[in-house]
Amino acid sequence: MEYKVKASTIANQNALISIKNSKIDFGTTTVNTKDLPNPAELLLGSLAACILKNVERFSHLMTFTYTEANIEVFATRHENPPRMDNIFYKLNILSNDNTLNLGLLKRNLEKHGTIYNTLKMSCNITGSIKQL
Repeated sequence: MEYKVKASTIANQNALISIKNSKIDFGTTTVNTKDLPNPAELLLGSLAACILKNVERFSHLMTFTYTEANIEVFATRHENPPRMDNIFYKLNILSNDNTLNLGLLKRNLEKHGTIYNTLKMSCNITGSIKQL
């Protein structure tokens, strides 16, 4: 598989990523730091999207049902050189399905996630999954 995104910015303004038919504004200046995601937050958003996509995928492969899944991703930044140091996620799955095997799901999410495995090669990732 290959992927392609386009991004652009104008000096002293914010930037835009174009992916297929979607547009994502992001901050490159200090003006909108409270309103727009920065590149580090976009990276963590990619991890969250990867995990949620695989929840859907594995719900079919592991034959469990769920109503909703939500995730929070937290990270600490190392200063020199600047990089993500530790990433932690909390995944909640709203499901009444008593066949949902959280341990197996967690192993599958961590083994088969493209973004997860890419990030895992450069920093520590830990997480928890709860069924609600």
